[in-house]
Amino acid sequence: MTTTTYAVTGMSCEHCVNAVTSELSGLGGVSAVTVDLIPGGSSSVTVASDAPLAAGAVSAALDEAGGYQISR
Repeated sequence: MTTTTYAVTGMSCEHCVNAVTSELSGLGGVSAVTVDLIPGGSSSVTVASDAPLAAGAVSAALDEAGGYQISR
């Protein structure tokens, strides 16, 4: 089991939380997604999975959810 926390920008409401949770939950091996929403800032998105996720897969899921991005 691997747990990784990402700083994600662009999220502002519960709709954003639901969209991100749904997209990331659809990735293979993901067992849980939790979001600590910081409207207008960098929200913490924690993903528990069977193995580490490819950064590209996480970025693509965030983009599909609504154009959200991992903060650099």
